[in-house]
Formats: sequence, structure tokens, C-alpha cells
Amino acid sequence: MNTLSASVALALAGLLGTTPAWSAAPDRSARHATLEPVAQFGHQVTGVTVSENGRIFVNFPRWTEDSPVSVAEVMKDGTIKPYPDAQWNAWRNAKSDEITPNNHWVCVQSVVADGHGSVWVLDPAAPAQNAIVPHGPKLVRIDLATDKVAQTISFDQTVAIPGSYLNDVRFSADGKFAFITDSGQRGALVVVELASGKAQRVLDGHPSTQPEKGVQVRIDGKPLRFPDGRKILFAADSMALSADGYLYWKALTGNTLYRIPAATLTSRGFGGQDVAGDVQPYGQTGPSDGFWIAEKNGKPAGNSLYVTLPETSSIGVRDLAQGASGTMRTLIQDPRLRWPDTFAQGPDGSLYVTTSRIPDSAFFNKDAPPALPTQLWRLKTGN
Repeated sequence: MNTLSASVALALAGLLGTTPAWSAAPDRSARHATLEPVAQFGHQVTGVTVSENGRIFVNFPRWTEDSPVSVAEVMKDGTIKPYPDAQWNAWRNAKSDEITPNNHWVCVQSVVADGHGSVWVLDPAAPAQNAIVPHGPKLVRIDLATDKVAQTISFDQTVAIPGSYLNDVRFSADGKFAFITDSGQRGALVVVELASGKAQRVLDGHPSTQPEKGVQVRIDGKPLRFPDGRKILFAADSMALSADGYLYWKALTGNTLYRIPAATLTSRGFGGQDVAGDVQPYGQTGPSDGFWIAEKNGKPAGNSLYVTLPETSSIGVRDLAQGASGTMRTLIQDPRLRWPDTFAQGPDGSLYVTTSRIPDSAFFNKDAPPALPTQLWRLKTGN
């Protein structure tokens, strides 16, 4: 159903036309949403972000192919430009012994603009989600004014442990810390002090960051499995920071939403203390990939949690103010949302989402092409 209750707000303005502006106010809810194409890609996309001045960036992980571009800016005509330059995108798996991994994109999973003049790139450096390339895992800040790398935070094996896959990143309200999910073999959250570059794994192996027992991700009504019959087991993935200071997350292979005060992570968690007792289950969402909470001036605003729901090719929304018993409502369901992946918000309030088509990739479909066409969409709403 393509409906949204009046308690949840999403109004969107887009690059391709004039639409209502998005407000977090609950009395300005849109009731229908449609998809507008922004760009088509010849390779498998995951992350998207939009800077405060409207520049759009995407990334292409090296999952089933040796992608020719890892991070790109989407130009106004829909074409892409390697970002920040061709040299940072020069890594090739086939030439890994010739190119240094610390200053090249190896296998980028996320791009996130911080709303304050920078785009951050998260590189788990694990092509095909297998072995980590030594010295490759990193969080990199690019200055949008100069389009130059301004900071590189490298992660050693105490943070990017063997089997890890650093997945998504959010920033504390004061801009001093980053929070990262690890969706790899042993899920965790990672807290990074940006000024020093120090990082700490938190809730490492805790049930809230692991795949949930008994949960199977279903696509087209059937369990999604690897060709050898294994079901997918992705740990902590979805993540969002709310205006009242809570960090929300869940495993992709899981139904349960969890939260913790972000201040607990930046103080006791970053200090190496056990914070398991502070974790709060916060209801159910079903298997999900991307989270988004509205932002204003680069900071969270409002109580609406937007969720990509791959099983149903849909986007759901939940009012966090309803508490742990709150229910998910469907904003849009459309077959073109083939594994909706990552959200971004434009400076005009426009909401963007990528479709990564994971079930159609060579991971699961032996007849899939090595280069899988994917899309970037913008949501347009009306009453």
C-alpha cells in the first residue's frame, strides 16, 4: 500500500521538478509516494549521499566484479565522475600487488556527507566480502571546497578484525565521533574519535549486533540463499541517529530494532567499558538494509525512521515517538525498488534511495552478468 499516516511526515522536493518541501512536522504528511529516476549505473551501487549544496555522490563496492570506479560524483546529466579523482579510483583487484591500499579505494561500502563541508568514505577493503586487504580499511574525509582528501583514519586488526565488513557510518551531533556498523562474521559497532583517529569496537559479538536466529531473508517469496544452499547471515547493518540522542541499529538478517544513548557509546563504550546493559530492544521492523532519520543543518530532526525493506521492494516508516510498540507503515511499494539499499537527503528535503539488486547479483544467480545495472531514485510525494 502506498499510504502514510498523518503522524509521519515526508514531503519531498526534487531536482527533476517542483514538489512540496519535506518537513519533519507530523501534521504535514504526504499520503502517496512515487519514484523519479535520477541516474542509471552500469555497476552495482550501494551508498549515496547528498552534500549541503546539492552535490550527489555514490559508491560501487567490489563484490562480484573489479569495478572500474569505486566512488563517483553524479553529475546533473546523470553521468558519473570518479571522486575525488581517477588516482584514488585506480585500484584493481588484479593489480593489488602494484597499488597501495591505504591511499586508494579498495572496496567502498558507504559515502556520507556530514553537512559541514566534507564527504566521508568508508572502505572496509574486503573485495567480495572476503579477506580484508591489509592496510586497506579506512574512513576518509574529503574537503568539498577543494575536492581533496583532508584526513585518513586507518583501522588496524583490532578494529577491522578478520572477517569484518565495516558497513555504514553516522556522526555524533557534536561532530566529534563517528559510529560504524560491522556486518561481517562477528557483528559490532565501532566508535571513532575523529580528531585522534582512535577507534573502539563496542558490543562486539553482542546479540543485538549479530544475525538473529531463525530469521531468513526472503525474496520473491523464497529464502535468499547462496548457490551452495547457505542462507545469508549479515550482522549489524542499518543505523541511524535520532534528534534525542539515541543510536538505532539492527542486523540485516534480523527483525529486532535496538537503540542505545549515543553518549553512552562515546563515553563508557569508547573507554572500553561494557555497555551491554544499556542496549534497549525497540520493537520489530523485519529484515532491513538502510535507515534514515530526517536531518536539518546536518543534524537529526524529527522522530520518523525510514527503512528500506528488501523483502517487499518497499520503504517503510515508523514513528519512534510511539515507543517500542510502534508499528511500521508502508510509504511506497514498487517492483523497481529491487533491494532498496541506502538513503540520502538533499538540502531541499528530497529523499533519495539506491537499488542495489543484490538478489540478482552473481552472489546468488549464476547466470547474472558480472556488471549489474542499478539505479538511484528520488521519492516524490503528493496528497
